[in-house]
Amino acid sequence: MKLLEDRILADGKVFPGEVLKVGGFLNHLVDDSLLEEIGKEIHALFGDKNVTKLMTIEASGIAIACYAARHFHAPVLFAKKSKTSNISSDCYTAEVKSYTHGNVNTVFVEKEYLRAEDRVLIIDDFLAHGEALRGLISLVHQAGATLVGCAAAIEKGYQGGGDGLRAEGYDVKSLAIIEKMSDDGTIVFREQ
Repeated sequence: MKLLEDRILADGKVFPGEVLKVGGFLNHLVDDSLLEEIGKEIHALFGDKNVTKLMTIEASGIAIACYAARHFHAPVLFAKKSKTSNISSDCYTAEVKSYTHGNVNTVFVEKEYLRAEDRVLIIDDFLAHGEALRGLISLVHQAGATLVGCAAAIEKGYQGGGDGLRAEGYDVKSLAIIEKMSDDGTIVFREQ
């Protein structure tokens, strides 16, 4: 998606350790117009899959999933990272290692919100090693639901998570795939 690639080049910041900061427009301060276009593009890619539920992990994927949901006319379910007193104990759970945070979270969704009859599209802001998507895929499988695909706004293609999932047969589509990135701020996108 050229619009997203151009925005990454204009406003993204590369930090040491192959960290790309897009908080100024995607996952901290949210650009409404950009997310509307991202939502449309995700719908263009998966709109024929009869999606009944969009799923992500709190927190950064929620805004993207909500903008996409407007086009699918389907609800957004997000896996939570912490339990509160009003959450039932009847949950699906999965372990997810965070590349950005350097920790492991047990994420969960209540069973009443994810059913076997659901057709689920997973959405996230970043795809690096694929750990978040794998955790969400596990939740979908635990529920006996149908996974129709996975959409990421930005993929760090050189870290292999997306390619690994595709090789396993999952329909993974990313709007911008970074082929390489260096600490001097250079970003090269994969031809799609």
